[in-house]
Amino acid sequence: MLPKQRILGAPVYQPGKPIDDVKREFGLTEVIKLASNENPFGCSPKAKEAIAAQLDTLAIYPDGASLMLRWELAEFLGVKPAQLIFGNGSDEVVQMIARAYLEQGTNTVMATPTFSQYRSNAIIEGAELIEVPLKNGVHDLEAMAAAINDQTRVVWVCNPNNPSGTIVTRDELEAFLQKVPKDVLVVLDEAYYEYVVDPAYPQTVPMLEHYPNLIILRTFSKIYGLAALRIGYGIASEEIVGHLDHVREPFNTNTLAQAAARAALQDQAFVEECRKRNREGMKQLTDRFDEWGLSYFPSQTNFVLVDLQQDSDAVFRKLLEQGIIVRSGRALGFPGYQRITVGSAEQNEKVLQALGSIVAGALK
Repeated sequence: MLPKQRILGAPVYQPGKPIDDVKREFGLTEVIKLASNENPFGCSPKAKEAIAAQLDTLAIYPDGASLMLRWELAEFLGVKPAQLIFGNGSDEVVQMIARAYLEQGTNTVMATPTFSQYRSNAIIEGAELIEVPLKNGVHDLEAMAAAINDQTRVVWVCNPNNPSGTIVTRDELEAFLQKVPKDVLVVLDEAYYEYVVDPAYPQTVPMLEHYPNLIILRTFSKIYGLAALRIGYGIASEEIVGHLDHVREPFNTNTLAQAAARAALQDQAFVEECRKRNREGMKQLTDRFDEWGLSYFPSQTNFVLVDLQQDSDAVFRKLLEQGIIVRSGRALGFPGYQRITVGSAEQNEKVLQALGSIVAGALK
């Protein structure tokens, strides 16, 4: 078998280790997974009820256009229904963008380190990568704007950024957008949008009116707690959505996901409670990091990237042996760091107890 040679250079996405796998490997009965930035508080009870109500429809194909969800989400966001594109997670929308706009002879600009799927999909499409290093953990938008040339088709801005958790501000983004040519698509990946509390963070939906070359990506996988159902979306001009529809797979979002997303959208009290508890959990972690003298990036997400100044994979392994799954910074482009999802207060305390012995051992 002879595959396209360029796909062999595309990294295979490595998800966090499964809980059952860790239990089996280490003979554990209890494992805490804080590796994949999932919501430790689950999803809205209304979403569960909506899923149950659809169980008798499983033999029927889903609504390929996601019409009910489209109308309700459009009203919630204050946009036209035709401005929305849905995906099997927002990472499928990333794939659609790459397929629609990138090819050999073009290039794409992104930060590094950032969400790995921008890079992978660009490689698959044969586009040249222009990667601009983060500056103190934040997108260097000035350098990214300077990197754009006549062959640039797409620029990716992950805001908040994964894995650093940092944001670019409203003023920084506005200055950047004014420099980007109008025929270059700017992707604003806002998977962690609902977790942000910093008032300097940009509200980007109103920007669509002034910058028709934007697409905003969001998801129901994070604060809405529907990661298992895989549903995300993009907000853009009708023209851009039309381009993406040409490469969208039919029936790409399933019936259960659509129903759960509609119900979850109606429970903003649940979203607010999760945001509040997440900030409390973030403080629980970072207060202890401050006590230990550890540095970390200021995060507006549901995870924190902390510098333990030790071999990332070794620390990851030590935590794994204690039934705690986090994410080694080595795989994320931050050797010496660990990316830790904010859990419940109880989960956070268990992580801190385990880290405490590791930090104390390093200080001896």
